[in-house]
Amino acid sequence: MALVTGAAGGLGLSICERLHALGAEVVHADISYPHGANDTPTGITVHCDIANPDSIRALGRLVQDRYGRCDVLVNNAAISAAPVGLEHFPIELWERIFSINLRGALLCAQAVVPMMFEQQAGTIINVASIAAQVATRVGAYGPAKAGLLGLTRQMAVEWGPRGLRANAISPGMIRTPLSEVHYSDPQKLQARTSNIPARRIGHPQDIADAVGFLACDGSAYINGQDIVVDGGFLKASLANLY
Repeated sequence: MALVTGAAGGLGLSICERLHALGAEVVHADISYPHGANDTPTGITVHCDIANPDSIRALGRLVQDRYGRCDVLVNNAAISAAPVGLEHFPIELWERIFSINLRGALLCAQAVVPMMFEQQAGTIINVASIAAQVATRVGAYGPAKAGLLGLTRQMAVEWGPRGLRANAISPGMIRTPLSEVHYSDPQKLQARTSNIPARRIGHPQDIADAVGFLACDGSAYINGQDIVVDGGFLKASLANLY
């Protein structure tokens, strides 16, 4: 049984479909879904506001009552914002980004790890970003994702002796409905593509495949790691100067 947050977005939906294809019953959690558990071809959809601790606790109780176990947690829910310089960044917006992108991942884990402890098995996959390693124009986003990488390592070390694994995936440039604004202009698309050694923008399936790998027994000895899925973009800085 797998729980995926931010499940209604381009990445989230693809992750849910991949986990279901691997045989998992999937709980799709997202703030855009109606309240209550509603059946889908791959599992159920559940309303959850990741900024609200009570909503997360209710999600955990639903998983416990309906399934009695949680094998995989994918912390995918995240928000960003319009570019604002750090000197003017609204502290309320900073706190909201951190509450969803970082605090929410911890609260979701706290809601399901008791079931994983009882099983002495479980996998947590935190969807971070290459923005954890390189700055973007949204000053709070990268620091929150960098914190998520630190949280991933903490989870791996603390909970590894109890049978759990925690890893992160850092997507690079991925073409989703939300990011389509960056790729609808052919010139912008070409400019971005030319800076990626793989010479293409990533697809949601690229991230879903990485999640599927970390969720399976084939990655059983991988713990506390960050898998960057960016077509080689981060490694090409110097090469792209020429």
